Amino acid sequence: MKRPLARLLYGAATAASRAILASYGRWEAVHHERVPARGGVVLVSNHLNLLDPPLVAASCRRRVHPMAKRELFELPLLGWMFRVYGAFPVRRYSADIGALRAARNHLRSGDVVLMFPEGTRSAGAMRPALPGAAMVALLTGVPVVPVAITGTEQIHVPGIVLRWLSRDRPRIRVEFGEPFTLPQVASGAHEAEAATDLMLRRVAALLPERYRGAYGAGSEGRVVFARQAGTPRAPADIDEGAPPAS
Repeated sequence: MKRPLARLLYGAATAASRAILASYGRWEAVHHERVPARGGVVLVSNHLNLLDPPLVAASCRRRVHPMAKRELFELPLLGWMFRVYGAFPVRRYSADIGALRAARNHLRSGDVVLMFPEGTRSAGAMRPALPGAAMVALLTGVPVVPVAITGTEQIHVPGIVLRWLSRDRPRIRVEFGEPFTLPQVASGAHEAEAATDLMLRRVAALLPERYRGAYGAGSEGRVVFARQAGTPRAPADIDEGAPPAS
């Protein structure tokens, strides 16, 4: 019963998201066909607004499993709905090995996982990213698709309602880049850091310069990433003591 309910809830939520986006904003989903039609895929995106996960899901033709902050799952009823929807929790500001293992299991089951490597929302310009998404992609070897979001930093309640009433709808754009696979090299911390930089530069290349921030002009020639206490030493650490994929 759980899987049919999950499919029903996801379909209803995604349809509602598309209807709202089409009504309240000038929404454009570009190159969604670049997401491989089957098999595990990591979507990596910049992060501007709490609405970014359902926005990306509405823009993608495959079911998406977003990684979302744990606090959302602790809310009565809403937490249950997030889980049935297909999202999975991550403890922010710490190296949450359980969340990385959950992402790995989804990918090994052939699912699409959405991750925001910056770890939190930015004010518009990209922040240095954390290595978790790169570690998962290196461990599983699945394709990575960069995703660029623009316009959602303009969405605020009740401001968005007032803009809609005045017919000043914000332009919201989601662009999917070409899929690529990270080089399969020795899986150490330095490789994960270099892979993080590579992934986020692919995202930045899809964005206007004002959004690129830490990966914009002047950052060329150096590896940009963020360190966090307790970060795994290598991608293989995610597999230690982990249950098999279901």
